Amino acid sequence: MKKFLLGTVALVALGTASAVAADLPARTYTKAPVYAAPIYNWTGIYVGAHIGAAFGGDNGFTTTDPTLVGTNRDAAFLGGGQIGADYQFAPNWLVGIEGQISGLSNSDRTFTSGVNSLRDRSDWLASVTGRLGYTWGPGLIYAKGGVAFRDDNGLAATAGFLPAVASRESTGYTVGGGLEYMFAPAWSAKVEYQYYNFDTTNVAYNNVGARALSFKDDLHTVKVGVNYRFNWGGPVVAKY
Repeated sequence: MKKFLLGTVALVALGTASAVAADLPARTYTKAPVYAAPIYNWTGIYVGAHIGAAFGGDNGFTTTDPTLVGTNRDAAFLGGGQIGADYQFAPNWLVGIEGQISGLSNSDRTFTSGVNSLRDRSDWLASVTGRLGYTWGPGLIYAKGGVAFRDDNGLAATAGFLPAVASRESTGYTVGGGLEYMFAPAWSAKVEYQYYNFDTTNVAYNNVGARALSFKDDLHTVKVGVNYRFNWGGPVVAKY
């Protein structure tokens, strides 16, 4: 009799446990998100600022004045701003256009006969360039080239060394290249080399008779800067 009662209790307990288990919800499994690298979009309009230095290029000159001595163009501090637009395609290539202007702290070249002197000075440089670049994530390497401008009132002379005729180009060409890195959404930093060439300056002057002076006008510049992008192609985003 005891064995019968124990068997009956065991069967009832087993049936109750099975019923409870059947009423429990099924266990769910959550898949962990998979992180993908951010997508960097270089397409957009940007504005920025830069600082750097300018150095004289070809310092040779020719003259018919045996008393004339010339100095090299002074190294100068520069600073200014830029505005541009880029389009990224194919998918790692970039084309763009940029306008840039820089003020110069001191960029003089002087010529003296011992008594009288002539000075050539540039107070600012500007350029409008196209650029072609290759991107890899947050990095961009590019080449650029276009038209260059400078102030057109850079020649000055002492009274006994006044130019009779002067030819000084205020428009020339520029080429260069650089590396840019996007360190935060919409923000990038750059380092850039840019060469400016304004052909040849020719001066005819009166210094104990008719004299002539001719020299090449060019500058090498190195700049560091920062840009802020107003992306029309969308912000920097991340996939999950």
